[in-house]
Amino acid sequence: MDGLNPGNESNELVMNDAKNKTMKTQSDINNSKLPEGWRWVRLGEVCELIMGQSPPGSTYVDKPEGLPFFQGKADFREYFPNVRVWCTQPIKIAEEGDILISVRAPVGPVNMNNLKCCIGRGLAAIRCKDDTINWFIFWYLQSIETQITSLGSGSTFGAITRDGLTRLQIPLPPIEEQKRIASKLQELMQDIERARTVVEKQLEAVKALPSAYLREVFESEEAKKWERKRLGEVCEVFSGSSAPQEKKYFENGKYPFVRVQDLGRYGKTDNLKDTKDHVNDIAIKELKLKSAKKGTILFPKSGAAITTNNRAILGTDAFIVSHLTAVKPKEGIADTLFIYYWLCLTDMIQYMENPGYPSLKLSIISKITIPLPPLEVQQHIAPELKEKMAQVENLESAIRNQQSALDALPQAILRKAFKGEI
Repeated sequence: MDGLNPGNESNELVMNDAKNKTMKTQSDINNSKLPEGWRWVRLGEVCELIMGQSPPGSTYVDKPEGLPFFQGKADFREYFPNVRVWCTQPIKIAEEGDILISVRAPVGPVNMNNLKCCIGRGLAAIRCKDDTINWFIFWYLQSIETQITSLGSGSTFGAITRDGLTRLQIPLPPIEEQKRIASKLQELMQDIERARTVVEKQLEAVKALPSAYLREVFESEEAKKWERKRLGEVCEVFSGSSAPQEKKYFENGKYPFVRVQDLGRYGKTDNLKDTKDHVNDIAIKELKLKSAKKGTILFPKSGAAITTNNRAILGTDAFIVSHLTAVKPKEGIADTLFIYYWLCLTDMIQYMENPGYPSLKLSIISKITIPLPPLEVQQHIAPELKEKMAQVENLESAIRNQQSALDALPQAILRKAFKGEI
């Protein structure tokens, strides 16, 4: 490891600890059975290890001169498309086809190098010798990334030494089998990436559905015929109180206190009940906190949170912070769900007076006009929208489950591969 001084007792302890971790982990590996014809080898036996070393600072330039310089894991991008620093006097060089591994926090991530470059102290290059296929080694190292991470030692930050890398045990089949497995893994990983792309596009399409459903209602030809009312005419518009600061106001608190962050946890919800903080009777009495009844609609009125357009309907009576706007539809005039869905489509950014300090005035919010059909029409439309939103939520949840399954699939495939099962 760069910076270790021979003879320094603390450094020797760190190095010995790293050795012990390596030996313990690898002894467990050695006890596992390999397919016929496979054998355990140390990484240092079948690969050359080039530990990175940063060149003098004066040799760094920000224009294409010399070799691209990569310092550590932060530079890991597929095919390294964004070279930001170049080195005119490279010291440690990685060749195309070398495996780059992060050897300083975080320890373990690997990437296949596709160009000749200079590597700093945060990286090491693993160069395969004869009868060893680089992609086979790459995939195996990726399969044990967590184990490699656990080998990182150091009082300030995790790092793995050359000796730690050298001692890593690798299951090695005959070269033709290495080629076959590496090729199969490439094919399977590409299939997974294609599946991920499809699922990501599906998720984006699903995320767009709520706004599409809302526009179908509130921007329809029918909506253009509805009477337009000021929000303040059909709803009570108010804000909350300054947030309590002292611990005594929250001790044994039993009344929900809603902050902007509580809306942020959900984005949009028609049943906000859970809040991080709860206030007690002392807070209510001494601070005269502003309450909001169940069914009140909330959204941010100050700060960058306005741009999130988060919306919530209270599912319980609660006290609210002053940074929130509260909209309580008047009974017999406006339906809560109908107003909520209209607010979900309304971008409050357009009503901010000072973009430099984002804020909304209650007087301005009260004057916003809303297309409002008769109450019975509102009460017919709102449940239909709620049902559609529930369908979207279920669909999004199913797609996210697909994403989770795809995320877990590479490691499952790699485990099978290095048991000789693919």
